[in-house]
Amino acid sequence: MNDRLRAVSGQIIAVAVALLMGAIIILMVGESPVRVFMTLLRGAFGDQAKIAGTLLQTTPILICGVAACVGLRGGMFNVGIEGQLFLGGFAAAWVGFAFPLPAGIHMLAALALAIVAGAAWVAIPAYFRARYNTNEVVSTILSNYVAVLLTSYFTIFLFKRPGGWSETPPILPTAYLPGIFDFSRLNGGLVIGLVLAIGAALVFRYTSWGYGVTMVGSAPKFAEYGGVNVKRQGFLVLLLSGAVGGLAGGVETLGVHHRFMEGFAPGFGFDGLIAALLANGSPVATIFTALFFGALRNGSLLLEVDTGASREIITVIQALIILSVSAQVLVRRRGDSQAGERRWKF
Repeated sequence: MNDRLRAVSGQIIAVAVALLMGAIIILMVGESPVRVFMTLLRGAFGDQAKIAGTLLQTTPILICGVAACVGLRGGMFNVGIEGQLFLGGFAAAWVGFAFPLPAGIHMLAALALAIVAGAAWVAIPAYFRARYNTNEVVSTILSNYVAVLLTSYFTIFLFKRPGGWSETPPILPTAYLPGIFDFSRLNGGLVIGLVLAIGAALVFRYTSWGYGVTMVGSAPKFAEYGGVNVKRQGFLVLLLSGAVGGLAGGVETLGVHHRFMEGFAPGFGFDGLIAALLANGSPVATIFTALFFGALRNGSLLLEVDTGASREIITVIQALIILSVSAQVLVRRRGDSQAGERRWKF
């Protein structure tokens, strides 16, 4: 309990330090930090429509965050969630416009193919990690660029809507995810994200498979001595993480855009990864960190209207949060290492 409290307090301090540094940068560009942060708050939660917009931005970040949590819990750093999201989004769109199916079944079939596409895309890095112990960070992050360019090629040269922009034909209404409010594009993807986060937490806490994944991530040698096939477990963890990433793309296509287009979900995969890191790999805590980043995204839309600050200040704040969280994690690990050495000497 003390370790958990220390980790949570460390993350809160890291965010506070990042916001303080962001305030200094805002001052340097000639704006008032109080005004900028109040504008962000008003843009994210100012009225019913803005709250719905914040939840809409939160949804893909949350699902991508759960994908990252699955990988982190198993000791795998899946940086390719952005690419898996794009492949999943395109696969869902393809089923949505190319295959007329009954309502309900159509939506489920599109989401199922999105899941398969995400898992298939991470399968190659997962195989090389399990077979040759290659670094999954390098292979997954490089796969992002291939996925984005590949889906762009499909969209522009093979499935482009006649006379339209760089986008596919619209999906059929039978494949739509149900909406939540009439005045917003907020949809059932939010419910999917919440169920995934809570379900993942329960699996990791109360099932033997979840315990095995946690052991592989925290103490792989111990797990191997206990009879766990570490390489196989790592392979399956990356596949599951990629599947959830693909699902995020399917939700974005079926619930928001109702088609696939170039750049349809910029940065959601990376935001989800940051949210998971900020939550210390906890799926439930990722609900709140995803909401935080969703609020930053949605609130930034009002920045350039009501202040002289650019909305790119949000990117700067996110970078500062990454640096702060990374620094406090390194400090905590170094302290744990030094404590272990002192116990050994004693």
